[in-house]
Amino acid sequence: MLFRRRQPETRLQRVRSALWPRRSWRRSLRYMQKRVLRLRATPHAIAAGVAAGVFATFTPLIGFHFLLAFALAYCIAGNMAAAALGCLAGNPLTFPFIWASTYEVGRWVLRAEVPNGEAPPGLQAALAQFNISAIWEPYLKPMLVGSVPLGLGFGLVSYVLVRWGASSFQAARARRAQEKAAARPRPAMMTSIRQDAA
Repeated sequence: MLFRRRQPETRLQRVRSALWPRRSWRRSLRYMQKRVLRLRATPHAIAAGVAAGVFATFTPLIGFHFLLAFALAYCIAGNMAAAALGCLAGNPLTFPFIWASTYEVGRWVLRAEVPNGEAPPGLQAALAQFNISAIWEPYLKPMLVGSVPLGLGFGLVSYVLVRWGASSFQAARARRAQEKAAARPRPAMMTSIRQDAA
């Protein structure tokens, strides 16, 4: 294999790299920023894609975030790669905060009673058998309702920031390309033709 490691990663190293970046958070975030800004699309498409991914991350539909982000990005003319990158807003470090906030906002909107701190009866069996109806009312419904305003709010903020960043980045790149083109020496044959024509 061409790019195989000399020493394969252990299971513990793979878990660690999935939860914590190899280098640093700053470097990883900078890398993701560059990946988003360098996409070849309009600033609206990039920003709409990221916003769709961020919105999908706030829903409790784990396992369907990418599909939901792609569907939303398609509806609002967003970039699919940007939507996938926007889904990275949900990760093992942010999910506990996202789930707690969507649950609390949804419970407040629905004016739902707080469960008494115990799991509903038969929760383990319901999860093992994928019986969603057992956890719908006490947990999933408030989280789904709460995910809409929070997802829209964070999606809108990310849209504004990414659109501004993409517009600035693309304008600076176009300016640098023009400066490079202007600084290139012109071929001697073309200048002599122009002088003869004059």
